[in-house]
Amino acid sequence: MQKIKTVLFDLDGTLADTAPDLANALNYVLEKHNYTALPYEKIRPVVSHGGMALVTLGFGADHPEFDTFYKELLEHYQNNIANETTLFPGMDELLLALEKENINWGVVTNKPGWLTKPLMEALNLTSRAATIVSGDTLEERKPHPAPLLHACQQAGSKAEECIYVGDAERDIEAGNRAGMLSLVALFGYIADSDVPETWGAHSLITSPAAIIPLIQSLN
Repeated sequence: MQKIKTVLFDLDGTLADTAPDLANALNYVLEKHNYTALPYEKIRPVVSHGGMALVTLGFGADHPEFDTFYKELLEHYQNNIANETTLFPGMDELLLALEKENINWGVVTNKPGWLTKPLMEALNLTSRAATIVSGDTLEERKPHPAPLLHACQQAGSKAEECIYVGDAERDIEAGNRAGMLSLVALFGYIADSDVPETWGAHSLITSPAAIIPLIQSLN
């Protein structure tokens, strides 16, 4: 086993709790078009799957104005990208602990760069991250392993020296295909229908704090 040198995170539902702002964006569009706002608990599990999944939840996949709703949701979200978004509890402490141990970290997300960049800036994380790979950085997106391998290269590590942490099955598939250790963030946006135990991850973690002892045991 190679020593772990880099920890890579999915963004929404793993590094940052973005669900409040994305739920607000969906409910803004619903109410704008005279639909009833949805309860936060119904929206939260869908957030990891992106804006189209949110519009589908709110209006249905076949709505004739789907593209309009999608554009409005993204516009509202972009303008309110970090009103209520925070790091998950214990995440800042984890990042500081990694930095103290000279283990660098980065983000690999399917979120497009024009949303990823301002969010990372708002959270004061841009300068601390060794790599930030967005959904449009390459032609491929997760579950393809290419974005993770690109992030590894930017961070100066081999795949086997990296851990990838995510809260969706595509995250674990991407990590495994890239040859990394993959961890499921159970504190993220896991739906009742999800069975993360079957995703093939190296481990399932209930808090960011669980990552440090795991790395220590590997190293």
